[in-house]
Amino acid sequence: MITQDAAFLLAAVPAAMLVGLSKGGLPMVGMLAVPILALVVPPVQAAGLLLPIFVVSDMFGLWAWRREVSRRNLEILIPGAVAGVALGWWTATIVPEDAVTLVVGLIGLAFSLDRLLTMGRERPTRPADVPRGLFWGAVTGFTSFVSHSGAPPYQVYVLPQHLSKVAFASTTTVFFAVVNAVKLIPYWALGQLSLDNLKSVLVLIPFAVAATFAGVRLTKIVPDKLFFRLIVIALAVVSLKLAVDGARGLMHV
Repeated sequence: MITQDAAFLLAAVPAAMLVGLSKGGLPMVGMLAVPILALVVPPVQAAGLLLPIFVVSDMFGLWAWRREVSRRNLEILIPGAVAGVALGWWTATIVPEDAVTLVVGLIGLAFSLDRLLTMGRERPTRPADVPRGLFWGAVTGFTSFVSHSGAPPYQVYVLPQHLSKVAFASTTTVFFAVVNAVKLIPYWALGQLSLDNLKSVLVLIPFAVAATFAGVRLTKIVPDKLFFRLIVIALAVVSLKLAVDGARGLMHV
């Protein structure tokens, strides 16, 4: 029979490695971390436990992807994301997490299916712009605060810009590093960070860091077209799971 500690490690180690891979340049896989860890601990506790791992992994991701950042995107997205995190903090006890999860899943699913069904066609580039960037930045900050699921709305805004693979990975890593750092204060205020969690984090950090460098290596060797195709496919799979999880949660309310 598997002990409680063993069961926790069997879920927490893969979750931490997925966080690391996401910071290494494969952003979508990080969204699987909370659901995996939630198999053995309550979802809210899982989100709080993983946040410090996101932050530490961000530091290594920033070092690896610091050179080709799209500054214009960051200048537009970050203010919106900060507002979104603040909104998430303000409505933390009001808005059902399952409703947010369902909406995020539906947004990501609609976008990814559109991209998959028209894959191979030439698409006009949509450069970064302030109104859309502030809106999607706010949505990303809000959904990232509620359930660490900010990647779908972020990609709805960034993917149509046709950034290079390195610029996409760099901008994504820097942007979410800022968002995760901002989330630390409200998470602490809401009691989702604790000394007990931090003890577990120390055990998991080496796995996350090793996976971060593995993610950097994989991102650099995967061809550009395949990289973005995998990103869209992963977005579709994760978004479908989010939509299903959100719908199931609302049905059981």
